[in-house]
Amino acid sequence: MLAGRSWDDWIKQYAKSHQNRWNQLTHSIGIPMIVVSIVLFLLAPFVAGLWKLAALLFVVGWILQFVGHAIEGKPPEFLSDWRFLLVGTRWWVAKVTGRLR
Repeated sequence: MLAGRSWDDWIKQYAKSHQNRWNQLTHSIGIPMIVVSIVLFLLAPFVAGLWKLAALLFVVGWILQFVGHAIEGKPPEFLSDWRFLLVGTRWWVAKVTGRLR
């Protein structure tokens, strides 16, 4: 899955496309919204109406991602390699825990 690269290597490449502070901000908000939406989608069959909140968080989270990339002027990394869809969450964790270099 990692194609012989470490998570740090993937995160470093991801970070290169996320240098603008506004792009970082939109991703810092949008990524957790998307992650929470996925969890809510999994719970939705058991809670009436939960899918609406999940869908809203998912859509708004992705809008924030693309707005950030429009500001940055760089395309999302996942357009060149789908695995960056998973790296974004790791980037967010590294950012909020202060481990992003």
